[in-house]
Amino acid sequence: MILFHILTDLFRDHTLSGGMKTLWVVFLVFLVFLPFLAALVYLISRDKGMAERAAARQQQTQEQFEGYVRSVATTGDATATPTDQVAQARQLLDAGTIDQAEFDRLKAKALA
Repeated sequence: MILFHILTDLFRDHTLSGGMKTLWVVFLVFLVFLPFLAALVYLISRDKGMAERAAARQQQTQEQFEGYVRSVATTGDATATPTDQVAQARQLLDAGTIDQAEFDRLKAKALA
């Protein structure tokens, strides 16, 4: 599992050249007798960049999710009545796009 995670991280690193990636793959995969040593060397030598890439992916995923939720939760129609806004929120709840807490927040906002 560690080897799979390392290989995934290795190919997601855009700062590493193709030749260096090849050397790492050879070092990690083809050293059948010492795979744990190869993984340990990789983790020690590249741990900071690995953590930074994982954090960047997490941040990007979070931003995409928040953008999606905002686009779904907004009505898009400034002239919609509170009843229309609650009905749209109910449709989102029924579709499973939002949960009950988000529905309650949208309903309170529409009725305020």
